[in-house]
Amino acid sequence: MQYGFIIPGGDAHEIIEMAREAEDAGWDGVFYWDGICIEGAGPMFDPWAMLAAIAVRTERVRIGAMLTPPSRRRPWKLARETVTVDVLSSGRLIVPIGLGALDDGGFGKVGEVTDRKRRAELLDEGLEILTGLWSGQAFSFSGRHYHIEEMTFLPPPVQSPRIPIWVVGAWPRVKSMQRALRYDGLLPAKVDEKGALAEVTPDDVRAMKEYVAEHRTARTPFDIVWEGETPGDDARRAVELVHPWAEAGATWWLESRWGNPTRLDEARARIRQGPPRIK
Repeated sequence: MQYGFIIPGGDAHEIIEMAREAEDAGWDGVFYWDGICIEGAGPMFDPWAMLAAIAVRTERVRIGAMLTPPSRRRPWKLARETVTVDVLSSGRLIVPIGLGALDDGGFGKVGEVTDRKRRAELLDEGLEILTGLWSGQAFSFSGRHYHIEEMTFLPPPVQSPRIPIWVVGAWPRVKSMQRALRYDGLLPAKVDEKGALAEVTPDDVRAMKEYVAEHRTARTPFDIVWEGETPGDDARRAVELVHPWAEAGATWWLESRWGNPTRLDEARARIRQGPPRIK
């Protein structure tokens, strides 16, 4: 199990300092978030600019944005941004991907696609373009939404065969799960018979892990990522919260504070207390 911290907010300099403190405190990953305009979330910054700054101020931690919706980004621009951060970090970037949350004004308020099916199509085409351009080889693409004449993106990422991509997988929908299996990690979600989001349990993660083992053909590493909140002043309780997810097959625990994005004093204190490692 590896342990990451999602920095919930702060001014730009505070975010960079919290990332450095997280590295010093023993966290394995530091994540910011990809948003445009969310009411009540406080100050927000471009994730790629922030990750570039974090990359050059840290040495060990993996970094990424939780999470990027390709449907509202030009995939060739996203390819250039991600390669830049991967190079600046000497190969420490992870790219978590999903459809995105529609409460962000960066969708409906600016005319981006909000239809779920179309966003999923844009996501799939965007991922093909992203990985194709990352190859550093001549690449062209013709899809329903995007068309690219042959071009070669240099430099390629530091990481090989590619920058790891974590994809949201909606259990038990086969198409959604198969999308995640094509890449490098699963961000577990669950939907009921009507398509509404449902609570994910450790048993669900266990079932997803079994599905991955049965259906994934690639032999490259594959992560299952879960997030939650643990108390930094009660190590025993923290381990009790993490252990069921680790036992079910999660390989990353991401400490998150989505409910209190502006309570930076609490986030900073939790960072300094270190990850809830299971010995």
